[in-house]
Amino acid sequence: MYQKIIDKQASIAVVGMGYVGLPIALEFAKRVKVIGFDISEPRVEMLKNNIDPSEELDAEAFKDSDIVFTTSLEEVKKASFFIVAVPTPINEHNLPDLSPLLSATKTVGKALHKGDYVVFESTVYPGCTEEDCLPILIEESGLRYPEDFSIGYSPERINPGDKVHTLSSVVKVTAGDSPESSENIAKVYELVVKAGVHRASSIKVAEAAKIIENTQRDVNIALVNELSIIFNRMGINTFEVLEAAGTKWNFLKFQPGLVGGHCIGVDPYYLTYKAKEFGYHAQIINSGRFVNDSMGGYIAKQTVKKVVSAGKNLNEARVLVMGATFKEDVSDIRNSKVADVINELKSYSVRVEVVDPHASSEELEKEYGFSLLGKPGTGYDAVVVAVNHKDYAGLDEAYFRSLMSKNPVLIDIKGIYRGRIKDMTYWSL
Repeated sequence: MYQKIIDKQASIAVVGMGYVGLPIALEFAKRVKVIGFDISEPRVEMLKNNIDPSEELDAEAFKDSDIVFTTSLEEVKKASFFIVAVPTPINEHNLPDLSPLLSATKTVGKALHKGDYVVFESTVYPGCTEEDCLPILIEESGLRYPEDFSIGYSPERINPGDKVHTLSSVVKVTAGDSPESSENIAKVYELVVKAGVHRASSIKVAEAAKIIENTQRDVNIALVNELSIIFNRMGINTFEVLEAAGTKWNFLKFQPGLVGGHCIGVDPYYLTYKAKEFGYHAQIINSGRFVNDSMGGYIAKQTVKKVVSAGKNLNEARVLVMGATFKEDVSDIRNSKVADVINELKSYSVRVEVVDPHASSEELEKEYGFSLLGKPGTGYDAVVVAVNHKDYAGLDEAYFRSLMSKNPVLIDIKGIYRGRIKDMTYWSL
């Protein structure tokens, strides 16, 4: 398989052209033949015009790429090595929603031929590839397993907005269903991953390695968020505490904040779901999730307290929220916890207006029921800087005062302006 791919006698099909799939497809396309598949016609049309709908890659990234973008199953059938890179979200009950993954697996199953490989990159719980996806591949293809085709797993490590830790510069974990497939899969990824490949001993180990990466971060951030709640009651600035503690060589430098997005805020639920199947309630992981999921409401309540203390009438109060994406300098609004802040503020009858230089107003309206202003107004009683976009880094106290009425309140969730605000009420985590 590896030899056929590098000789361009076999193509790689990447299923899912989002944050994960597109960078993988384009990186491979600089070396081998690639088919980029997505079910969205508008997305594929944009890709054909060298436009990344996620706004992560510029037109230069598409140059010198041997790739065909398509929505056609017939085109996908020309491939021999399939990489599935579709979202694995959670539902409204915080349970795994495998529907995008299983749908993509059906598509691949219909395209499978004898001798083909299927590698999954979507974040899942240990066992999902072999227990949930493999039966679909067998049913849809009519092939025998493991005689006729091979499967593997290689967890994605794409960090949206990060131009340093890219696909090629981060060690890739790979695994296959046999020693031969494991080696072939590893060698294929070594074509594009300069940092090297770690060969996991099994598919389940590779799945577990991915799921704990973000679970570990989630639990650590939850600890710091809980500390920020405690320190707030003590009248201590959390960021100053972390700065002091961070002078020790082995102190883990996590910061408080809103934990959203499609990775850290989602992946732990996949692990706790699977743990329940084995009769174990994951106490630390669930506690961490509870703390982090509660932070939006906590921040809104602190904002309300500051507004009331400033002598404002809540029924007439106006608050500007700056930033609506799930993290800084990206356009992605999926699972943005800023929405929790906004909804909690509205529950106090506060009028909330929102701006963001990166987010789509249409997408926010569809997903969360609020839209964006083109630019901030004036006369606000408080401003909440919810996302530390680079666009906001250079703003000063005079700017914020120009937006606000008398007795202004600035809520700086990430502590961007710590030490720079002198003449207005200031609060951060």
